[in-house]
Amino acid sequence: MIAQPEPKQNVLARRAAIVAGLRALLPESGVIAEELRLKPYETDGLAAYRQVPLAVALPETTEQVAAVLAFLHQEGVRVVPRGAGTSLSGGALPMADAVVVGMMRMNRILDINYDDRFALVQAGVTNIGITQAVSDAGFFYAPDPSSQLACMIGGNVGMNSGGAHCLRYGVTANNLLGVKLVTIRGEVIDIGGEHLDAAGYDWLGLITGSEGQLGIVTEVTVRILRGPEGARAMLAAFRSNEVAGQCVDSIIGSGIIPVALEFMDRPAIHACEAFAHAGYPLDAEAMLIIEVEGSVAEQDWLLDRIKEICARFDPISLKVSQSPEESLAIWKGRKGAFGAVGRISPDYLCMDGTIPTSRLPDVLRRIADMSAACGLQVANIFHAGDGNLHPLIMFDANDPASFAKAEKLGADILKLCVEVGGCLTGEHGVGVEKRDLMPVQFSGIELDQQRRIKSAFDPEWLLNPNKVFPLIPLVPLQHAA
Repeated sequence: MIAQPEPKQNVLARRAAIVAGLRALLPESGVIAEELRLKPYETDGLAAYRQVPLAVALPETTEQVAAVLAFLHQEGVRVVPRGAGTSLSGGALPMADAVVVGMMRMNRILDINYDDRFALVQAGVTNIGITQAVSDAGFFYAPDPSSQLACMIGGNVGMNSGGAHCLRYGVTANNLLGVKLVTIRGEVIDIGGEHLDAAGYDWLGLITGSEGQLGIVTEVTVRILRGPEGARAMLAAFRSNEVAGQCVDSIIGSGIIPVALEFMDRPAIHACEAFAHAGYPLDAEAMLIIEVEGSVAEQDWLLDRIKEICARFDPISLKVSQSPEESLAIWKGRKGAFGAVGRISPDYLCMDGTIPTSRLPDVLRRIADMSAACGLQVANIFHAGDGNLHPLIMFDANDPASFAKAEKLGADILKLCVEVGGCLTGEHGVGVEKRDLMPVQFSGIELDQQRRIKSAFDPEWLLNPNKVFPLIPLVPLQHAA
């Protein structure tokens, strides 16, 4: 027997009751239910997919988040946590029957302790806002995703975000000390604290990168670091992607760990130069941005070593910045890369896979072959030092055939990453984008075990629905023995 859809009047009445319940818990401006005002929340950084949510709740305190979640759990309403909406994997995409809980009003820095080198902030504080708050004292917060001007620390925790400098300083997980988590039942849990190596199970490691599947993070304690004496960037331009990839592998293999080691191919170079006028070499097929830091003597020694390695690969040009202004210009182009590519293509998919650095030359060649075969251009911009690829697949969202080809090419690139010993995601998370590719990385038993962890925190599966896990049945328990 086919289930009949619920009568429209019942749906409208239930929606009105949910909105009224939220308004009883939050200030008047803290609930959005009007269709036009809901439109900005219908998508995130994966803008090819859109769905207006049932309502949006904007709490300002942990207590309000707890009250909202307890109410929605009681009503059996699904919940989508949202920070700034910069997720490139569809991690904050809503559903028509879900309430978006936005964290943008929880934007206060609660404590800074320079002696013990930590900052306690609400989840809606921007990534770069942490560094700005401590820079006058000579400190900074290390992870620096390209969206750091907008992205919020709670979302960084959810996706375990990285950035250009993660080669030296690590991703979000390496810079966290603790979080305050609200469960779907409205319970508040403190995980970790103001020191390293909290007692008991590594719950912090479990929560980081869990994509809002286990609870909503409302406060975060992060490590802050002393700023370096100085830093300098250099450009190395090459005649092919493969040669540039070989150079990356040689730099890492030499034992030198730069602060950053970024890769851009010809389409990316041209797009970024037109946007930022950073002096990028337009005759190159591939370019590396390499940054070192330390004292002047240390910078000179490292740059000399790196130039020696680059010289083995017959570079078109080598340019070392001679001033902070030149370094800023180099990074302006890279930091604005995604926007720059948006100027030359109506739409693009930004993929995110990770591979062993020794496989860079082969993987770049195969991506080029796949791009040519499907007739879509790919601009490669990525964190080469740790093998975190970000191919930008250019397409036209108004052409369904173009979109379908872009999705297939993206899936094939991610499958290639797994094939060569890498993984589906480095820092963007799984979200909706890679959900159905999870069986490429994990066996049915492994996925089943992950689902059990999800069920322990969220038995009704109300938190961030239809994300991360493929829409396939669980592996029967008797087969998991």
